[in-house]
Amino acid sequence: MPSLAAPVLQFDEAQLAHINQRLAQMTPEQVLSWARVTFDGLFQETAFGPSGNVITDMLHAQQAAAVPVIFIDTLHHFDETLDLARRSQARYGFALHTFRPEACETRGDFAAKHGDELWARDDVVYDYAVKVEPARRAYEQLAVRAVLTGRRRSQKGDRAQLPVVEIEKGTGLVKINPLATWSFQQVWAYLRANEVPYNALLDRGYKSVGDYHSTRPVAEGEDERAGRWAGSNKTECGLHKDYFAMRAAFVARKKAQEAGVAVAASAA
Repeated sequence: MPSLAAPVLQFDEAQLAHINQRLAQMTPEQVLSWARVTFDGLFQETAFGPSGNVITDMLHAQQAAAVPVIFIDTLHHFDETLDLARRSQARYGFALHTFRPEACETRGDFAAKHGDELWARDDVVYDYAVKVEPARRAYEQLAVRAVLTGRRRSQKGDRAQLPVVEIEKGTGLVKINPLATWSFQQVWAYLRANEVPYNALLDRGYKSVGDYHSTRPVAEGEDERAGRWAGSNKTECGLHKDYFAMRAAFVARKKAQEAGVAVAASAA
């Protein structure tokens, strides 16, 4: 298990509030410039969604290919997403660091380790295994101090009050959201105007693309992320939730599962 000793925080709460007030008046490009000169250990973390593609293009326009990219490959992405990752790297030339679920290289490996359709049986364990643990491993191995994300307030849910800069409680990881104030329409207009590579699924009615088993196209008038985890109250995959709460829930679920298996074995 990687160490989660928090780095020394760059800002106290008052300073962070002041910084957010200033950055809220800036363009995304200006926020990116600020982030690049402010933080060592700066990475872009993306699953190559529309907002992430905009940020990648803006960084390239600033000749900032030195900002490396972290991609969490859940092993359950659409083929179109994996194709976009390859196309984006080929176009922009960034260093791409791909992390997968622990001890798994293929979807078959994951099923062998966790059983079939873990997402349907226990989405807490699934989210931790495919997103949270690989991300924490990436932060530790790469000495990540700050990440650029594509989250926006217009995506609603837990993101409705999103600041431009936030510090993750307990770990000290700094998260910078350059497009916090943008709408999906602004993102789409930028992609088209600048001929930015984007996921082919967007042309088939998708707006927010996650794993193949929990993503569907959205209908006219639906919220941008309505196609994610449709039919549930879920709005986040775990990457942007309280890490320690997620880990505690994961450990508790795993212990309960193991106890159930032991009981079944003794009864047999």
